This record gives sequence, C-alpha cells and structure tokens, in this order.
Amino acid sequence: MTEKINSVFEKVFSDSNLKTFEKIILFLATAGFIIHLVLILLNNKGYVDLSFFQGSLFVNPISAIYTPFSFILIYEAFLLIYYLPRSFTTSIAKQFEIMSLILIRKIFKDIPDVDLSDNWILNENNLQLIYDLTGVLIVFYLIYMFKKLKENLPKLPVHQNLERFLGYKRLISLLLIPTLIILCVFSFIEWYSAVFIGGEGSPNIDYLFFVEFFGILILVDVFILLISFQYTERYSQLIRNTGFIISTILLRLSFNAVGLTSIILLISGIVFGLIILYIYNKMERTSLVT
Repeated sequence: MTEKINSVFEKVFSDSNLKTFEKIILFLATAGFIIHLVLILLNNKGYVDLSFFQGSLFVNPISAIYTPFSFILIYEAFLLIYYLPRSFTTSIAKQFEIMSLILIRKIFKDIPDVDLSDNWILNENNLQLIYDLTGVLIVFYLIYMFKKLKENLPKLPVHQNLERFLGYKRLISLLLIPTLIILCVFSFIEWYSAVFIGGEGSPNIDYLFFVEFFGILILVDVFILLISFQYTERYSQLIRNTGFIISTILLRLSFNAVGLTSIILLISGIVFGLIILYIYNKMERTSLVT
C-alpha cells in the first residue's frame, strides 16, 4: 500500500507536472494582470461601471498587481501541499510565507485608498497601510529567523517505520489536491454570487479561499500529529508539533480580525512558532550531548 501511494505521489508531483503547473500559473498571472488593467481603463473611461467593488480595486492601476499575486498565492498553496510530507517544520515555514504574501497583496489593494491630506495620520486607511507595512517587515524578518533555526536542526536517528509515516503524509497531500481545486471553485462562486447575483457588494477578497484553506490545514496538522504518536515518543518533538498547530490556529484567527489586531495575531503566530522551534533545538542538542 505504501509503495502504491509513493508511486502515485511521485507521478502527481513529478518535476514535469510541477513545471507545467508553474507555467500555467505564470500565464494566468500575466493574463489576469493585463485583464485587470484593461478593466481599470474601461471603468475610468466610463465604458463599464465597476464602482460596486471594494475600494479602488478597479480605479487605480496599482491595484492591478493584486490579481497576479492571487495566482501566485494559489501556486504557493500548491507548494505547501507538496512540501507537507517532508516535515512539520517545512510545512509551517511555507504557511508563514503564504501569510506574508497575503499581507503584501493586501498592501497593493490598499495603497490607492491612501489619503494624503494634512490629517492623513488620522485616516483609517492610512493607519491600516502603516500597520501592514510594519507587519510585512516584522514577518519577513521572523521568517528569516525561523528558516535559520530550521537549518540548524540537530540530526536525529530515523525511526524504522518512517517510510510508512511518510506514506500517510503523502496520501494526505494527494487528498488535498482535489480539496484545493474545490476550494478555489467554491471561493470564486461565492465571490461571483455576492457581487453579481446577491447584490450585497463584494466580500472581503483579501482572505477569500484562505480562511477555509487554513482551517483544513489545522485539521490536517492535528491528524498528522495523531499519526506521529506511533513513530516517536520524544516529548520535545510532540510539543514542537503541537506548538506548530497552535501557531497555525493563530494565523487562522488573524483572518477574522481587522486593523492592528489582525497584524498582532499574525505576528504572534509566527513568534510562537519561532520560540517553539528555538526551544526544541535546545532540548534536542542537550539530549544528544547527554
């Protein structure tokens, strides 16, 4: 059974498939950017009316960068599924990167809403941009620190049944592929229905799709944690994996918050994961010495 799962995994995530998917995403990102720019031009010239969308998404050309970033984020979500069988640490690092890209994408949408009047510091949109810019810098540095710690992970003895454990994780990755596709389709339908059918205006597209995606990731991480109990008895590793799940939950909670609270939850989630990894490294190195 394990050999069959590994064979299917290798075929689905082969180098040729990865390169093909990368080319498709690149084409869609480029086409989406051009189409977005054209829609902005048509809207500004009065040929179409897109005033019911959020903010200046179809007013300022800078906002057009939002669209290619959306396709890049889908590709990053796919890579997260690909990296999932490698290790908990690699998976959580990819989650941090996705959150940073979501934040950067949001900045491109919010920049056109900045008010440069005399009292600009009192404007809510201006403050949100300051929060997001500061958050990106902090998150970027924290990811750098996390990856640095990840590179210094001590080499531990491999469990004799590790291949079976990897087989389970590869099976989960394979099941997540259709899940990712279904989420993309349903998220688009939800957005389209709210904007063009429901008449209630555009939903918050900054976190569309990723709210459900990170919710599923939490369940997947818990499931992998439960499976890992069969293959390790090390207290430090169990605490590390549990800590990473808490970190993912904090990232998920940041979607439900607004303003500074959202940024604080995001940073708190990454800081928590960073501290967990730091303590884990210390404990494992101490156990190797003793």
